[in-house]
Amino acid sequence: MSSLYEYAKQLKEKKVSSVELTRHYLDRIERIDPTLGSYITVCPEEAMAAARKADARIAKGDASYLTGIPVGIKDNICTEGIKTTCASKMLNNFVPPYDATVIKRLKDSGAVILGKLNMDEFAMGSSTETSYFKKTKNPYDLSCVPGGSSGGSAACVSADLAVFALGSDTGGSIRQPAAFCGNIGFKPTYGLVSRYGLIAFASSLDQIGAFTKDVRDCAYALGAIAGHDSLDSTSADIEYPDYTKALELPMKGMRVGIPEEYMGEGIQPEIREAVEAAARLYEQMGAVCEKCSLPLSKYALPAYYIISSAEASSNLARFDGIKYGYRAEGYHGLTELYEKTRSEGFGEEVKRRIMLGTYALSSGYYDAYYKRAQQVRELIRRDFAACFEKYDVLLTPTVPATAFRFGEKADPVSMYMGDICTVAVNIAGLPAVSIPAGLDKKGRPMGIQLIANSFEETKLICAAYSYERETGYDMLRPEIGGEIK
Repeated sequence: MSSLYEYAKQLKEKKVSSVELTRHYLDRIERIDPTLGSYITVCPEEAMAAARKADARIAKGDASYLTGIPVGIKDNICTEGIKTTCASKMLNNFVPPYDATVIKRLKDSGAVILGKLNMDEFAMGSSTETSYFKKTKNPYDLSCVPGGSSGGSAACVSADLAVFALGSDTGGSIRQPAAFCGNIGFKPTYGLVSRYGLIAFASSLDQIGAFTKDVRDCAYALGAIAGHDSLDSTSADIEYPDYTKALELPMKGMRVGIPEEYMGEGIQPEIREAVEAAARLYEQMGAVCEKCSLPLSKYALPAYYIISSAEASSNLARFDGIKYGYRAEGYHGLTELYEKTRSEGFGEEVKRRIMLGTYALSSGYYDAYYKRAQQVRELIRRDFAACFEKYDVLLTPTVPATAFRFGEKADPVSMYMGDICTVAVNIAGLPAVSIPAGLDKKGRPMGIQLIANSFEETKLICAAYSYERETGYDMLRPEIGGEIK
């Protein structure tokens, strides 16, 4: 199982062609994915055509690190001519007429798109169990969920069904499945990566990021998709660094804060021990590790579910059976068309959040819920800002516990509580990364999370790479029936 960096070298040195590499991955998908269920749509003809173009670019000496590299895409990112369903009946047959900006950037770099990956419906969920199409399994334990909402992306990379993958993160939807599946999951600063062409869940929280096998790959993938975009009004018009340079930075002298609120009751003891072990390791590298406090973080989860549901209610109003997407049959009049289409087209979790958000925005309740949640959001931002006056990065668990079994969290509240370590990052618009921290006693991956101040991705990459280099946890690999090694 080679990394993006290793494959890029092999392609450049003509030790393998993109056609050979793409065929290898398509064969793996055909053989293994029926068991795993990570892909919704596979595009063999388009992938092979892109691979031939990539080989021609390499032959001319006109190649980037991503030229010829096979990649998987979460199915809420628009791809011209390829179905983009959001894992929903509502968009079962939707084929976008344009590419998202991140897709255009991948294509411009010569990357090869293998297909679209399974997810929780409209990115609402933490287990990929709400997908209309299938349940993706965790490569480390097929009885367990891969996390969500980007579960297909995480499982795909862990099982080596793509060299890397793109996902989206609204409240932890990249970092949580990365922790469950034992890979790198990077959530950039809000505005660092264009959201143009990402089908919106909660516009003020959504951010596209990457799943990779190691931190070096993450730096290359981030460099390919980051950048200002005039098509996205929230895109940051800043100078974008070469993120691979962060791999050379030392940990010595860096200050690492460990928020006490993230280490208390409800955190699996083995995960708490992994965070403490990481702190000791950083100290051995010359960093200063101290306990710190984010006292308002306990309000992040309720604020997140009010804000995200309110924005979802607004964003999903467009799916009404009129312009595109699913349309119900046997209706009488416009109102019944709306009612039947939305009742039949959306799954239970999506409808639950639409109703919660509509209630929070309704007359008489807006000030009590949505306005107050936004005020809490600002206080949480200030909490983080105060911490970053003293610390370069914060170290926490990614999730309270390792992957759970299918159906184990049947009630919504217990499912929502699994996001307690990740949502505050989105509330504040900060960058964060989940990195593998070994396996628990059941053989399930553990993840630790690093958080930095806005647009300080280089510090995250430095800290993540330093940890990975010392532990070797990027070498952990799952097996499915002896076929994944």
